[in-house]
Amino acid sequence: MADYLASDEEKEVLEKYLLQFLNLEKRYPLLPGIENEEAIAGLMGLEHSELKKLRDRFSSNAKQAAIELLEDPEVAEWIEELPFEDGDTIVALGDSITDDLQSWFHIFEHVLEIGLEGSEYTFINSGVSYNSSTEALKRLNRDVLDHEPDWVIVALGTFDAQRLHVAPDRPMVSLADYWENLNTIEANVSEVTDNPLIWMTPPPVITEMLQQIRLFNFNLFEEDLSSIREILTGKKGYIIDPLGERMHDEDQEEHEGEENGGPAPWNYLSDGLHPSLSGHTNTVKELVRFLALAKDPEEGAQLETPDDFDTGEDED
Repeated sequence: MADYLASDEEKEVLEKYLLQFLNLEKRYPLLPGIENEEAIAGLMGLEHSELKKLRDRFSSNAKQAAIELLEDPEVAEWIEELPFEDGDTIVALGDSITDDLQSWFHIFEHVLEIGLEGSEYTFINSGVSYNSSTEALKRLNRDVLDHEPDWVIVALGTFDAQRLHVAPDRPMVSLADYWENLNTIEANVSEVTDNPLIWMTPPPVITEMLQQIRLFNFNLFEEDLSSIREILTGKKGYIIDPLGERMHDEDQEEHEGEENGGPAPWNYLSDGLHPSLSGHTNTVKELVRFLALAKDPEEGAQLETPDDFDTGEDED
């Protein structure tokens, strides 16, 4: 039993926001007792049963989202065309958008396990909340390379683009350093697998919502995130959602000559930064679509954009 129990107000904050990103086991892997879930519960002021119940709820959300996604006949067809082989180890290197207990990676895991019955894959979520590419690079050996992955999905860039309140004139990580960090990640991953990397672009952020959250000491702007995506589209491998449109409303009808309506608020949590369950589901659909429809590349070659991908440019 925890010596200190969180108040009802503190438990509400944990349940509604913090807990799904508070994976202390990954942030402090060398802390004594960190693998003991009962000890983790004590650090949060929860009973072990309470922590397990809350974590199980997020896991159930991800599984249910996968089940609903597989009801889409296109998704069911696409997963049969994925480039993975039975027994592959798939690692995701990312930030809190990946680390989320109901993140796109967990939904993706359930999609493959349910949709490809009989296939066996090993999924390793190496996302750590609020990581920039620099911080992720520091743990590349332990969290990625040591697992000898067959496939690596890199989902970094959101927190490279953050502009701190104390230094608003520049992003946290310069574009030059971001580029070098990706090159180093790519070079090291290529030593353990011949498969091309899968690059996940950062989704847009609704800055107005983010600025209402006093928890954060930074801002994020689409201009900076767009520059990150431009760098990613120049990489070799699978480029998932190069224009960062997966958070838009799929049912929104655009009239000729009108600009895209932008990301839909319901695809985000209240901070306008982290995807909601529907936002994560959109990400999985784009991931599966791009992997299935991309043309077969030569090893290490740049993959071509799928034939059905709408660039948004007007035809002559």
